[in-house]
Amino acid sequence: MRAGVDTGGTFTDAVSDDGRIVKVPSTPHDPGVALRDALAALAATRPDVLAHGTTVATNALLERRGARVALLCTRGFGDEIEIARQARPSLYDVFADRPQPLVPRELRIDIDERIAADGTVLHALELDSVPLAIDADAIAVCLLHADLHPQHERAVAAVLRGAGYDVTCSHEVSPEFREYERMLTTVANAYLRPACRAYLRDLVETAGEALVMTSAGGLVPASAAADVPVALLLSGPAGGVRAAAAVAAACGFEDAVAFDMGGTSTDVCLVRGGVPEPAPMLQVAGLPIRMPALAVHTIGAGGGSIAALDPGGALTVGPRSAGARPGPACYGHGGTEPTVTDADLALGRIPPDHAFPGLGALDLAAARAALARAGIDAGGVIAVVDAHMARAVRAVTVERGIDPRGVVLVAFGGAGPLHACAVAEQLGIQTVLVPPRAGVFSAVGLWAAPRRREVVVSVAGEAVSDAVEVAAARLDGEGALETAYDCRYRGQGHELTVSSPDAFHAEHERVNGYARRGATVEVIAVRARATVAAPHAIDTLPSVARRTVVGPAVAAEADCTMWVPEGWRAAVGALGTWIVTRDSELQVASR
Repeated sequence: MRAGVDTGGTFTDAVSDDGRIVKVPSTPHDPGVALRDALAALAATRPDVLAHGTTVATNALLERRGARVALLCTRGFGDEIEIARQARPSLYDVFADRPQPLVPRELRIDIDERIAADGTVLHALELDSVPLAIDADAIAVCLLHADLHPQHERAVAAVLRGAGYDVTCSHEVSPEFREYERMLTTVANAYLRPACRAYLRDLVETAGEALVMTSAGGLVPASAAADVPVALLLSGPAGGVRAAAAVAAACGFEDAVAFDMGGTSTDVCLVRGGVPEPAPMLQVAGLPIRMPALAVHTIGAGGGSIAALDPGGALTVGPRSAGARPGPACYGHGGTEPTVTDADLALGRIPPDHAFPGLGALDLAAARAALARAGIDAGGVIAVVDAHMARAVRAVTVERGIDPRGVVLVAFGGAGPLHACAVAEQLGIQTVLVPPRAGVFSAVGLWAAPRRREVVVSVAGEAVSDAVEVAAARLDGEGALETAYDCRYRGQGHELTVSSPDAFHAEHERVNGYARRGATVEVIAVRARATVAAPHAIDTLPSVARRTVVGPAVAAEADCTMWVPEGWRAAVGALGTWIVTRDSELQVASR
């Protein structure tokens, strides 16, 4: 038996081979409790394979609950982590503050050494400059140009590990050029590892084989993930994006936006040609993290987002959330502040007599009372949160030069199908897809995800073929091998990832609107990944019985609720997906 389990901020969702689904309240104090509860509810206390999406690393970074970290760096570079880049978080706000560095100044330790980019040793490593008495839980080592020449990092790490320290080296985690991003990614991994390692290693006992989703959309063994938790910052959302791309393709649409509205946040990601867009870099809590990832854009808008009036009397919704406990007022767990879910219930978009897993029927009177106490109109709450989410979809379409009218919106998460049509209307999107098991769809994506390992090798000079061989050797024949190349025009300040250097001009023109076809193209890095397909695909799950729905109407299922506004109609298409379109443009997909 294979089980997919996704831990969110409000609910932990699970799905099994026979199509059974489970939603249980998350347990932020110990996410493993909810995971085990979900498996027990599936009658799968110890499945053969567990495919898991976790928020442990994300929450530890957002809440600054990581380890006390020391940074060892080339002499003179200790303040780089604080100086960062020239870019300011808010260009015209003189009071805007940068995020506090993950390493305090007193724990940034200079090492006497220096290697040039071409490998010339400018200053031989002086091992006696490596301290052996450091007041830290973990140590990050990031030496200049170690992405190309890691010998000094290896020597420093050997000394520190011999002294019993938990050490993260930059060439092991993020072997790419740009010193600030490489240093910060290394520090973030050291910061997260003590907090995440125990949880991830405990997963090994929950299944015959425990796998964890990375930010790039592939599964890796939990034991390996425990060493590189910085690779898990988009662990849960990545599973949903992969599944959304598969459902869109099955229904005949290559271009889509995955729209995942859960209890705490909304995650959106562009899918082009059936492939989720990759991200050159993550931004988490204002920190740039350079790890392979999908280009997921997240905002603090979910069913549990709290509505309030600001000091000027304006209505605000989120990013503060009622979370799993106490949750929205209508959950009956002690919540008193009005939320998006309370507003949906008060407006009749959620049937008050419908029982939801782990919750039962919702309390309509409590929802109305919470809104009344705050002096807030339910319709206003919905209008505000829908506007927030429409801006998020614009961020991954319009702001990237993509006309949203040419994509479909794949709506999932417990609240996604409630708000998708309104978001689509604001953007001119003509079609919304609501897949079966939409409320636990990220867990479905985890269940059907492939195993995948990814490596990156910086390129020195013209040795591109050598870098390809090194990358392939590191993957050691673990699955089907694919390579990609980070390329740029010589002297350019940014690069694009393409399938081959010959494809760079066309990709540059697609992304930036022009190409310099006579200019020299240089390869900065080689990326390689090895993939082993999952034994099951989404279309092998048992079908879900559905019917055509004509708006205005509510369609409630065990895991989610869909609201079809007036003028819209939902027909049943491939895989049992609801294909929601304007009534006059209805196209029942039998493709």
